[in-house]
Amino acid sequence: MASWDIQPQGVQGQLKVVGTHSEDLGKALTALLADMQEAASAAGTAVPGSQAVMMRPQGPAVVPQQAPLWAKQQSTGPVAAALAEYATQRKKNLKAMADRCQAAVLGAAKATNEYVQGDLEAAKNAQNAASAVQVDALKDFGGKR
Repeated sequence: MASWDIQPQGVQGQLKVVGTHSEDLGKALTALLADMQEAASAAGTAVPGSQAVMMRPQGPAVVPQQAPLWAKQQSTGPVAAALAEYATQRKKNLKAMADRCQAAVLGAAKATNEYVQGDLEAAKNAQNAASAVQVDALKDFGGKR
């Protein structure tokens, strides 16, 4: 029969350590994305001069109900576009890292809980078997069952 030596308190301690590191990873990823957004904003555009200015298209005056499309557009340069593409391409991998961390922690906790429940059930079965043997032994010596 296989023998296991799992110490639930030790597993719990390690899960706390992993949880702390997972939180640190989440904070680092959040900071990375914020820094990338800031870098994209600071990178400027490919338009000569200190700042790109959106020009209003020429044509008849129109009073729209909402801001015109040209007023909402932000001009972006090649650096901002590259950073946005990088973030878009890495989003799936970053989410997978978080999901794997969570699955590992939850899986280890569940497995340890099942191990503890198995130990408790085995102890209960052993106790029941031992009490049955004692009662049968007493019967042979004139004890009551």
